[in-house]
Amino acid sequence: MNPDMTQANASPTPAGETVLSALEQAYRGIAGDDRFVVSHGGRVTEVSPTHYSVSGLSQTARLGDLVSCRGRRGTGAGEVVRISAEGVLVAPFEKTGEIGMGEPVFNRGPLGLAPGPSWRGRVIDALGRPADAKPAPAKGPAAIGSSPVTPPAMQRQRVCDPFRTGVRVIDIFTPLCHGQRLGIFAGSGVGKSTLLSMLANADAFDTVVIALVGERGREVREFLEDTIGAESMKKSVAVVATSDESAMMRRRAPDTAMRVAEYFRDRGDKVLLILDSITRFAHALREVAIGAGEPPVARGYPASVFTELPRLLERAGPGETGRGSITAILSVLVDGDDHNDPVADAVRGILDGHVVLDRSIAEQGRYPPVNPLASISRLADRAWSPDQKRLVLRLRNMLARFEDTRDIRLLGAYQAGIDPDLDQAVRQVPLIYEALTQAPSDPASADPFADLAIKLRAGEPVHAG
Repeated sequence: MNPDMTQANASPTPAGETVLSALEQAYRGIAGDDRFVVSHGGRVTEVSPTHYSVSGLSQTARLGDLVSCRGRRGTGAGEVVRISAEGVLVAPFEKTGEIGMGEPVFNRGPLGLAPGPSWRGRVIDALGRPADAKPAPAKGPAAIGSSPVTPPAMQRQRVCDPFRTGVRVIDIFTPLCHGQRLGIFAGSGVGKSTLLSMLANADAFDTVVIALVGERGREVREFLEDTIGAESMKKSVAVVATSDESAMMRRRAPDTAMRVAEYFRDRGDKVLLILDSITRFAHALREVAIGAGEPPVARGYPASVFTELPRLLERAGPGETGRGSITAILSVLVDGDDHNDPVADAVRGILDGHVVLDRSIAEQGRYPPVNPLASISRLADRAWSPDQKRLVLRLRNMLARFEDTRDIRLLGAYQAGIDPDLDQAVRQVPLIYEALTQAPSDPASADPFADLAIKLRAGEPVHAG
C-alpha cells in the first residue's frame, strides 16, 4: 500500500488537531459568539425585504437552525424557516438591506440558552443578549436546546394550589391556582398592561418572567421601572422585542421567555410568566409564514400559526413531580374589540380561563375594567370554599339582574317594591362595583371577601343561601 495514501486516510495528527482548533477559535472570535460551531456554508442567491435565500445548505440545515452571513455592513444573522432542494430560506433578525448576493453564509446550529440565577433583575432580547446596557449575565450550568420538551401529561403534577393575586375582582370572581394559564382579553388602550403589572407584583411567586412582544419602544423602560417597579424587578427576568424589531425577533421572544421560565421551574420555583401580547406573537408568526410561502387559511393567518400557539402554551403549567410550576398570564389583543377573531378564539380554547376587559367599564372610570359576568376561571372551584362559591354565584346573579335592567331603569320604568331581588341588586351592585375598583398604587388585598363585606355594610347584607 502506498505510504502516502495511508497517511492521507489516517486520523489528524496532534499538530493537525491543534491547527483545526486554532481555526475554529479564530472563527468564533470573528463571529463574536462561542455557543456555535460552524459545520457547513453556502452563498446568498436571493434577497427580499423580509427573507433571503441561500444555496449549499439544503443537505445539512434543519428548521430552526441559526445562520450567520458576514456581509459588508452586518452579520445578517437569521433563522432557517424553509428548506428545499434548491436552497434554504432564512428570516433575518435584522434588516436584509445589509446582505449582498454571493456573500458567504454559515450554519451555526440551533440556538442554545443557558439561563442562571443571575438572570434575575436583567433585561434581555429574544436571543438572550443583554438589553439593559450591562454585561452579559452569567450562564447557567447547562444550555437549553432549541426543542424543549413539554412535560408528559400523566407525569405532571395536578393543579390544586390556589393563591391570592391581590386584585380583588380577580380573587373573588376568577381565582387562580399555581400552574394555571389565564388570558386577559381586551382591545387596545383598555388597561391590559396596568392589570398585568398588578398581577406581577403578587407575593405568591419566586420568579417572574416578563415577555414584552411588539411593545412600543418608548414604553418598555417606563413599564419595567415604574409600573413593575425596582423591587419586583429584583426577582424578574424581562425579555423584550419591540414593535420596530424584525418579525423573527418578535417570534423568538416568547420562546426565549418560556425557556427561562422552564429553567426556574425545573429548579423548583413557582414561576409567573407574563406574556404581552400573544396576539403580536401571532402576527409575527403570520409575517414569517407568509414570507416563507405558506397560504393564509383564516382571516389572513396561515395554518402554522394555530399549530405554534398550543405548542408554546402547553409548555406552561405544572411541572413534573418534585419540580415547580409555570403560571402563565397572557394578554390577548382582540382586533376591533372582536372577541371571536381567530387568534382570540384559538387561545381561549387552550387556556384555563379568561378575563375580559370591557371598554365601557373603563369609560365609566372603574379600574381594573374587568367584566365579571364575561370572565371565567376553569379552576375556580379549587380556590373557593363552599360558602365562597355560593356567595359568588349570588353576586353574579345580582350583577346580571342589574345590567339586564339598566335600560329600563334609565327610562324610568323601574318601580321599587315589585321585584325584591331587583331592589336588592339596585341597592348593592353600586357598592360591589365600588369595592372592586382598585388602583395600581392601592395596597394588595389580602382578603378580598372581607373588603367586599366592609363595603356592603352600608347596604343590605348579601346572604349566601
